[in-house]
Amino acid sequence: MVKQILKNAEDRMVKAVEVVRSELVKIRTGKATTALLDGVRVEYYGSMVPLHQVANLSVPDVHLVTVQPWDKNMLGPIERAILASNLGLNPSSDGTALRVPIPPLNEERRKELVKLVKKFGEEGKVAVRNVRRDGIEHLKKAEKDEHFSEDERKHGEAEAQKMTDKHIKEIDNLLALKEKEIMEV
Repeated sequence: MVKQILKNAEDRMVKAVEVVRSELVKIRTGKATTALLDGVRVEYYGSMVPLHQVANLSVPDVHLVTVQPWDKNMLGPIERAILASNLGLNPSSDGTALRVPIPPLNEERRKELVKLVKKFGEEGKVAVRNVRRDGIEHLKKAEKDEHFSEDERKHGEAEAQKMTDKHIKEIDNLLALKEKEIMEV
């Protein structure tokens, strides 16, 4: 029973870290990456689909993303979707593909992005701590219901704390990398 509770807590903590990782990937750092356009959805035959399902994305240099639609009729809808995505990107069409220049960030915008990164990190850490709290509550309840020993519960709580520390350290490492990436000129 203790192992099952800890396994469930571990899975939930891993998911919390993945949420932080996916949020950080979406933050623009002034360098081109196809991940910037992951959240862009395009209307394709009446349904909204992710951009990567209707076009080939590539990064020819650090300040440019190119979008090559598989269907030339999709150029207009893709361009409108990128403009509507509130990413601050202005695509330009050459008739067969879109060029999406990634403008460099100014110092003020960099500081705002660092604050946003820290906010995502703190939310992730809170989520991990909440999972630990839930796991410990389950252990206490299971101790009463299943009649296993107090030593087993305390061992389970110690394991939950170790998992929490490990995942919070992982989030801190992600934040440090992203902050360094943003502040590099």
